[in-house]
Amino acid sequence: MVCHDNESVKFFYDISKKNISETWQTKDFVVVSLGLLVCAFVIFANILVMLAIFMNRRFHYPIYYLLGNLAAADLFAGVSYMYLMFHTGPWTSKLSVSQWFVRQALIDTSLTASVINLMAIALERHQTIFTMQLHSKMTNHRVVLLIIGIWLIAIVLGLVPSMGWSCVCNTMECSNMAPLYSRSYLVFWAVLNLLTFTIMVAVYTRIFVYVRRKSHRMSQHTSQIKHKETVVNLMKTVVMILGCFVVCWTPGLVLLLLDGSCESCDVLTYEKFFLVLAECNSFMNPIIYSYRDKDMRHTFKRILCFPCVGSQQEGEHSGVRFNTLEQERRRRVLQESWVARRARDGDGAPANGGRLVLKEAENMLDSTES
Repeated sequence: MVCHDNESVKFFYDISKKNISETWQTKDFVVVSLGLLVCAFVIFANILVMLAIFMNRRFHYPIYYLLGNLAAADLFAGVSYMYLMFHTGPWTSKLSVSQWFVRQALIDTSLTASVINLMAIALERHQTIFTMQLHSKMTNHRVVLLIIGIWLIAIVLGLVPSMGWSCVCNTMECSNMAPLYSRSYLVFWAVLNLLTFTIMVAVYTRIFVYVRRKSHRMSQHTSQIKHKETVVNLMKTVVMILGCFVVCWTPGLVLLLLDGSCESCDVLTYEKFFLVLAECNSFMNPIIYSYRDKDMRHTFKRILCFPCVGSQQEGEHSGVRFNTLEQERRRRVLQESWVARRARDGDGAPANGGRLVLKEAENMLDSTES
C-alpha cells in the first residue's frame, strides 16, 4: 500500500475529477460572497445569544447553558466556514494535504457539535417535561461535563479522517465532494447525522403528544384559550425545529450518501450551495430557540440599545418561554386558589371575577419576577 502524504491537493482532485478553478469565475464569486454573508450573520446572531445568556441571571439554568453552548458551536461553525471561504476556489490548489485536513476538520467539528447540541437540548426538554418540571435538576457540574463531552465527540469525529480514515493511502476510495476523504467515511458521517435527526424527530413527537394529552386533561382547570395557545405554540416550535433541520441538512446528507455509494452520480453541481444551506442551520438555531423567548428578545434590545425597550417590558410571555421553578410554584398556588374559589362560588359572575383576579395576580407575578 502506497501513501501519498507528500502529494499536492491537486493530485487528489485530479483523481476524483473535481476541477479546481485556476482563475476566479462568476460561480466562485457568488459562492464566496453568499458564504461570507451567511458567516457574518451567524457570528453576529450567536454572539448576541451568548451575551444575553451571560448578562441575564434569569437564563442561568441548564437549558440556557445548553443553548449557550449551541450558540458557541454555531459561532465556531461561522468562523470555520469563513476560514473555508478564504481557502476555496483557486486558493485550494495552494493548500498542502495537512492544511486541507485542517480546513475540513474545522467544518466537520463545528457542524457536528451543533447537531449534537440540538439533540442534547431535545433530550433535556424530554427529561424535564416528563418529570413535570420546567428546568432540569442537573447540577452545573453535570452540565459542564455534558458540554465537554459534546465537544470531545465533535473533535474526535472531525479528526478521524486525518488520523487514517482517508484515501491518502488508497486513492481508489477517494470521494468526489471531498477528494481526500474516503467514501466510507462520508457514508458513516451522513448516516450518523441522519440517525441524530431521527432521534430528534422521535423525541419532539413524543413531547408534543404527551403535552397535548396532558394539557387536554388539565383544560378543565384552566381557560380554553390558554390551553389552545399552549398546543399551538408547541406545534409551531416543533414544526420550525424539524422543518429547519430537514430543509438545511437533508440535501447535503443525501449528496454525501450518493457520493459514498454511487460512483457514477454527479454530486458536484450543487455541492457548494448545499454546503451554504447546511450552514444556514447555524443562524436559524438562535432564531428558533432564543428569539421566540420574549425575555431573550428584551435582553437583545438592551444589548443593542433600543430606545423602545422600556416601553415593551410589559406583556404576556410566549408559550415557549422557560419559567423558573419558583414562578411555576407561585402560579400553581394561584391556580389552586382560583379553583377553590370557583368550587365555592359556582360558575356564575363570581367565578368570572375569580378568573380576573387570577389573571391580574399572574400579571403581577410576571412583572415582579422580571
